[in-house]
Amino acid sequence: MRGSTPTLERDTWRYGGNTACLELDVAGGPHFILDCGTGLRMLGNHLHAMHNRWSRWEGDGGIEAHVLVTHYHWDHIQGLPFFHPFFEAQNRFHLYSFQSKHLGRHSLKQVLEAQFASPYFPIDVSMMTATRSFQEIEGGDQWDVRGTHISTAWLNHPQGCLGYRIDTPAGSIVYATDNEPGPREYDNNLRQLAQGADVLIYDAQYSPEQLASTRKGWGHSCWLEGVKVARETKAKNLILFHHDPDSSGRTVDGYLSAARQEFPCTWAAMEGMSVKLSERGTEVALPESRLGQRRRLKFSATVSGQTEDGTPFEEHATLRDISLQGAYLSLHNRPRLQSEMRVVIDAMGDHSNSNPLCLRATVTHCTRVHGDQNGVGVFFVEDADSDPPRD
Repeated sequence: MRGSTPTLERDTWRYGGNTACLELDVAGGPHFILDCGTGLRMLGNHLHAMHNRWSRWEGDGGIEAHVLVTHYHWDHIQGLPFFHPFFEAQNRFHLYSFQSKHLGRHSLKQVLEAQFASPYFPIDVSMMTATRSFQEIEGGDQWDVRGTHISTAWLNHPQGCLGYRIDTPAGSIVYATDNEPGPREYDNNLRQLAQGADVLIYDAQYSPEQLASTRKGWGHSCWLEGVKVARETKAKNLILFHHDPDSSGRTVDGYLSAARQEFPCTWAAMEGMSVKLSERGTEVALPESRLGQRRRLKFSATVSGQTEDGTPFEEHATLRDISLQGAYLSLHNRPRLQSEMRVVIDAMGDHSNSNPLCLRATVTHCTRVHGDQNGVGVFFVEDADSDPPRD
């Protein structure tokens, strides 16, 4: 979900620092990997640890997956040498991408092998014992894999980029990263691809101001263009993707807040985030946010924010455990995931309440616990960039 290069700075932790890699599991059907950025290493380790939980098992217990690569820039292929399942002979992978004019035939195969070239990597590509097949595709191609339909379209990005639409029995997902709006041909391609999609994952690397000035021609987009496309194509959900490496969590918060003012069903891509499509609609879940040990202390607090339908609320609540990073509390109201809340903690022993602790927080978890109570997890957000911590 991070664009251009992976990040490890403290203020990018909340949304994550790995470059593009998504997993798509079709219940009872094929399995897909979208792009092979640095997140591919984590996916491979997770699959191995979970005994290949989403894989199709056929006697030998191997994984079979379809890998859709949008283009060959480093942030979308950096994870290839670090994907554990590539080094297990029982696994089978079908890889798809386009023929680059710079590489010619078998471009994707060349790109894969180049990641192991000496002196840039210590082992040879022959160590990858999994079965691999390569298929060259281009914009406008369509094909089916066991009941799932895949469509492609050219996007506007230096040296070429493909957008993918995957239509499954549960719904449709459009993956349109690395696209700059402007040229009519590419704008039309994107809108045709995204028409009526349940989920549109779209490049929102820059602010609208950057896109119109210093970042014009760099091949990326912004939250405002994502909103326009989602509205025009009647997409049901918009996910802002490919966050700039220099965008802090606070910056992405701002993009998300602005986008939700225009298109309420907007989310910001987050490492470990999952989206489930079913007959009940779209369900979004965020990853575990407990970065520090929680203490089971009770504090009285006043909490204000917005409910899932955007209605403002304020209520008194009890924080049931707390850490320096976040807290868990019970609320009658049900706040929306990734929405901002204000938490005012009453000072202990200060009955005049003249010195409360005021904190900004973002909602990371919300579950009905009993009756009309919701268990809500929040992550505290700094009001401004702080100095690096000193030992």
